[in-house]
Amino acid sequence: VQLQASGGGLVQAGGSLRLSCAASGLTFSSYEMGWFRQAPGQGREFVAGIRENGGGTYYTDSVKGRFTISRDDAKNTAYLQMNILAPEDTAVYLCAAGTATRGYRYFGQGTLVTVSS
Repeated sequence: VQLQASGGGLVQAGGSLRLSCAASGLTFSSYEMGWFRQAPGQGREFVAGIRENGGGTYYTDSVKGRFTISRDDAKNTAYLQMNILAPEDTAVYLCAAGTATRGYRYFGQGTLVTVSS
């Protein structure tokens, strides 16, 4: 299984970025997809998830109303639209794949998001 995240970069506070996660080596439509982040010196934090088969989305409280997760099963790709970015959103963002019964099993390499004040 390979999960390749892209789309990170440097943005000013209040700006937007769209992250992409291209997946291969798995039946993408059968997996729940998620985004995590890890800030310097901190542990990995869950950000957003989207269930398979239109099962819905869920977010950590700090990003609700600002971030939107989506997926395109035809392209084996998940997305994270991030709006109204703040310096505390600065982190390496990683995408993950999993199932409801076994949790997130696969993690890809991350993409760095830096938000300047």
